[in-house]
Amino acid sequence: MDGFIVVDKSAGMTSHDVVSAVRRIAGQKKVGHTGTLDPFATGVLPVALGEATKAIPFLDESIKEYRAVMKLGVATDTQDYTGKVLHESDWSHVTTSALNEICRMFVGKLSQVPPMFSALKQNGVPLYKLARQGAEVPRQPREIEIYSLVIEAVNLPEVAFTVRCSRGTYVRTLANDIGGKLGCGAHLLQLHRSLSGPFSINNAITLDDWARRMQDGRAGETLVSPFAALSHLKDFILTGKGAAKVANGVVPALEDFQVLSECELLRDELVRMSFGGTLLAVAKAGLPGDWKMLKNLKLSRVFNLDNSFT
Repeated sequence: MDGFIVVDKSAGMTSHDVVSAVRRIAGQKKVGHTGTLDPFATGVLPVALGEATKAIPFLDESIKEYRAVMKLGVATDTQDYTGKVLHESDWSHVTTSALNEICRMFVGKLSQVPPMFSALKQNGVPLYKLARQGAEVPRQPREIEIYSLVIEAVNLPEVAFTVRCSRGTYVRTLANDIGGKLGCGAHLLQLHRSLSGPFSINNAITLDDWARRMQDGRAGETLVSPFAALSHLKDFILTGKGAAKVANGVVPALEDFQVLSECELLRDELVRMSFGGTLLAVAKAGLPGDWKMLKNLKLSRVFNLDNSFT
């Protein structure tokens, strides 16, 4: 089985737990995930099976969307409800108007310091392991971007919001920082990912539902193909002869393409090579120029998804 399953992760599972469950349900070892979710978080966790694991490095997951609930007045060491309370503060001065004003300050490009309780590594050691030992080490700020931040409901001290942000954004830290600006502290109560690049909660399925589909022989219906997952890349359609070449790791000639769209290619731009709607390879443009520069393409990854090129 080759493709991406968009898992609707339940609370309490680690991303590794989800991968292990998919391996068990599918009965195959070649499984991997992209876009780690905290154990307490729910929602979209893309999991690749078979040849789809090769597509993970080429995914465009630059945009993420989350629905979250934060609680004002309490700051924790993990920046969510699972952590130890660091301090409690009065939140009674906070108004909806002040919330909206502060949230507007967080829209745009920001410098965010990653939390200690994260999988980022320092000298090869995950920060969360150091944090559990009581250590606090300096972390380099990272540039992130908040595309939108909307307050959905206010029931103080709880505030529900939706955020659309760049990859690498810690929503826990965002809530913590908003609480800091409000002067009362805050931590996350709930976090639900509704979008991760091309993968949406609208196409997600729980592990239990997917297991039932597997028993009914319908699990494949829920898979997102590698071709569809890489839809942000230009697609160049091969002839049968060209497809056979690519399947054997040979760079195709111009005559090996069925359709050549007149489009510009940037240096190092990645493109898809396909046959019959099946992804056969991802290639990189060696030189900038128009479509005729396809002769300068270099194969980055070949996918063994189809060998019937007629």
